[in-house]
Amino acid sequence: MPSLPILKILANELISARQVSRVPEPSLVMDDPQQVEAYTRAGREDGVMAPVYLFHCAQVCSVIRPGDHVLDLACGPANQLCQIARLNPECRFTGVDLSLEMIEKAKELVASQGIRNVDFVEGSIADLKRFEDGSFDAVMSTMALHHLPDFPTLKQTFAEAARVLHPTGGLYLVDFGRLKRADSIEYFAYQYKDRQPLLFTVDYYNSLHAAFTRDEFRQACAYALGDRARVFSTWAVPYMVIIKTKKRRHLPPSVVQSLHEIRDSLPNFHRKDLADLRKFFRLGGVSSSALS
Repeated sequence: MPSLPILKILANELISARQVSRVPEPSLVMDDPQQVEAYTRAGREDGVMAPVYLFHCAQVCSVIRPGDHVLDLACGPANQLCQIARLNPECRFTGVDLSLEMIEKAKELVASQGIRNVDFVEGSIADLKRFEDGSFDAVMSTMALHHLPDFPTLKQTFAEAARVLHPTGGLYLVDFGRLKRADSIEYFAYQYKDRQPLLFTVDYYNSLHAAFTRDEFRQACAYALGDRARVFSTWAVPYMVIIKTKKRRHLPPSVVQSLHEIRDSLPNFHRKDLADLRKFFRLGGVSSSALS
């Protein structure tokens, strides 16, 4: 059962007729060293984003197959990418990011974990001309699309993702959805302020204001992908939005076991957050049986 504050937000969002305007990120490239460090720490497997990344890790694993070459759009410090790459050593991964500071952090993390199936490229996710048509078996992106400056760039990013994706490939894109009310945004941004650096809280607040709406994601998906992918969101209120293809495999027992081990290592409050996320996405049409 969601907490009373969450139920109040759900009710207010559902009855609200107005939508807060989008406010793009103050900086479209995250290259301030302190900001990068705060974001990196929050995304570690013991950080505040741990349950979110675990949920998306399980989802991405279901749309990639052994031997795939996978493109990660706006990979950041590669917290999510490394988690997925470790569980899928038979795949190759390429991370793209516009921030050199982020790429350096990503390379450090890959080296520290001894991961050998990941490489990185500096560049814009809205301009992937260095990659040929259909050159990737899967394309992923987690919690990064809100960094794009405007809706036309979002559409262009979707078009580029569709172009480099093999016709039979898998796709998983996820990001925040823009809430209707400013007080809802403030609640979620500051909900766990005691668990995270102040810089991350401020960045989280800015990210929620910069998010695109569910309808904008639907339009971008229809424009670039047609019926190759579907758009899902958390139930009742689109706090998160997923664009994904159908599952391309059943997860092998070894991957499921690894996911369970990560889940069981989380503190109780993170396991509760994971359970809530799974519930709201299940009601929105996205199952997560591998985390049961």
